[in-house]
Amino acid sequence: MAALVNREQEIELARRLLAGDAGAFDDFVDHFRAKVFHYTWLMCGHKEDAEEVAQETLLKAFQNFEQLREPDRVRSWIFRIAKNECLMKRRKSLFAPARELSLEELMPSKSSENGRMKLDIADWSQVPDDQALQAEMRAALGRAIGQLPELYRSVILLRDLEELSTQETAAILDVSEDVVKTRLHRARLTLRKTLDQYLLAGSLQSRQGET
Repeated sequence: MAALVNREQEIELARRLLAGDAGAFDDFVDHFRAKVFHYTWLMCGHKEDAEEVAQETLLKAFQNFEQLREPDRVRSWIFRIAKNECLMKRRKSLFAPARELSLEELMPSKSSENGRMKLDIADWSQVPDDQALQAEMRAALGRAIGQLPELYRSVILLRDLEELSTQETAAILDVSEDVVKTRLHRARLTLRKTLDQYLLAGSLQSRQGET
């Protein structure tokens, strides 16, 4: 329900701006600032870059708002601008890594069982809900997303964090919907493996503390 309310607010703000209500921009910035910054921070990897990219994204959106043809698509339009600004910033950033980790370096390992290959992923069904929602878990998730290769990071941010549709995500990233689905699946598996390791390490430390 909250996501639906947010969408309706965004669309109404877009309509006001398109109607020439310049005063709506402050509300628009207030609504999108945190969302855009969260996305740019995880995409850029550094707070300094993320702040600059988020500011440039909102400024460019205001300067080019007449290009928005459909208010219903304002969220995907904003994040398309943010994606392009992130790419430009990344090319010249002092913080850009010398080498991007490949997906293969992050993917879950495989083992053979009864002649069949299986992914070595821990069973999360035993994890209490309150533990999964702890602040440390959210921080671990943020770190795990930041470690993903850019192709997969952008998909999971747009689909899972910003709740954009597969169609909207494909349009923002200029790829097919099948590519979005494939990258999202692989990104989720990778995050699952990383968070499994985090949970297992925490469980081991807990048991050691009890002895």
